[in-house]
Amino acid sequence: MNKIVNVEEKMPIIKTLPLSFQHLFAMVGSTILVPILTKMNPSIALLCSGIGTLLYILCTKAKLPAYIGSSFAFIAPIIAVTTKYNGIDKTGTAAIGAVSGGVISAGIVYLIVALIISIFGVGWLNRALSPVVVGSVVIVIGLGLAATAINWAGLNASYTDPSLLSVSRWAWILVAMVTLLVAIIGSMYFKGFLGVIPILIAMLAGYVVAIVLGVVPRSVLHQIITTPFFIVPNIAIGKVMPKFNFDIILLMAPVSFVTLAEHIGHVYVTGNVVGKNFTKDPGLHRSILGDGVATITAGLLGGPPNTTYGENIGVMAITKVYSVWVIGWAAIIAIVLSFIGPVSVFIENIPLPVIGGVSILLFGIIASSGFRIFVDDKIDFGKKRNLIIASVIIVLGIGGATLNIPVSGSNIPISGVALATLVGVVLNLILPENSRNEEA
Repeated sequence: MNKIVNVEEKMPIIKTLPLSFQHLFAMVGSTILVPILTKMNPSIALLCSGIGTLLYILCTKAKLPAYIGSSFAFIAPIIAVTTKYNGIDKTGTAAIGAVSGGVISAGIVYLIVALIISIFGVGWLNRALSPVVVGSVVIVIGLGLAATAINWAGLNASYTDPSLLSVSRWAWILVAMVTLLVAIIGSMYFKGFLGVIPILIAMLAGYVVAIVLGVVPRSVLHQIITTPFFIVPNIAIGKVMPKFNFDIILLMAPVSFVTLAEHIGHVYVTGNVVGKNFTKDPGLHRSILGDGVATITAGLLGGPPNTTYGENIGVMAITKVYSVWVIGWAAIIAIVLSFIGPVSVFIENIPLPVIGGVSILLFGIIASSGFRIFVDDKIDFGKKRNLIIASVIIVLGIGGATLNIPVSGSNIPISGVALATLVGVVLNLILPENSRNEEA
């Protein structure tokens, strides 16, 4: 059994760095996938994730271990804004300024919510988010990502990623399964220091197999070799002024409430994994403040909005290493690597089946943490109230339920974690403790 490394605990640098690389590898696939899908710069996203994480650590007084990376919730609004403003200015400058303004406005929403919580406290939040709601939402966070992991692993027969079409599907699946198998064996049987970096070892092993089987194109290997050692990410600050048009704000800012719900769920599940109540110390307002400051900074630099990452929570749950120093060094490494050409290319091209293989384990562990909340808080599912709340949250959260809210000519989708949390909170507040037939 691995020794628990607490949040404030500082380890020798020779042990810290591999653990930090493990966190970096766990989050980097999702972090760079967002800019790839939205036609933004992956190196800037990597830079923003590192800077954002350090700012988050500062805002939370180094008491809450969490890594900040690109948010998937903003993909549709970013594409909508980019498409609209590219039609105005073919150089792309107008689109960059518009997206930056939208990202900054989304971050400001975080700051406002953090201020409200700091004034009124979290008592009202604890009443709204009872253990049955939190446990169900945590399950949704994990299981809601399950299809993504399966897609990345190539196990979905309808998956049509262009990369998958260029290689044998069985080669793709083999890479994912080798990665998953090494992660499982490492988590169960590795001893000593190897026992706390099974995810890093699994991803490196999967990368090697991917190269051997041709899942990693030769063009990528050539690019790694020929890319200049030192590169400077093309940041927006000082070059492009953010635009704060009303339509941009209406399109981007409301999405913050989607990621806020996800953020709160991550804080609860991190507290459950670590065994601390982070809503009290350092406080939920500080956590939301950190996320908001990180997002505003990303907007100024020309990167995508940020959010806390479930992948890194999964890493902590497996390794039992909760040190904020490990997270901090992962952030510093991300910043440094965004300036190192070959390494940046290597990380940006981590094969999707490698990420998918390890995500099957990591996302499943997040979902399992929700069941642990039920057990630890002794949730009685003999009570119809608890049964109804959990059932509705889980089905809405992972069943694909979506409400499209028309805003400024575009639809803002409220789905997944956000919709399930909202409905769960309402049910928790209005349903009586006992149904009539239970009282009888």
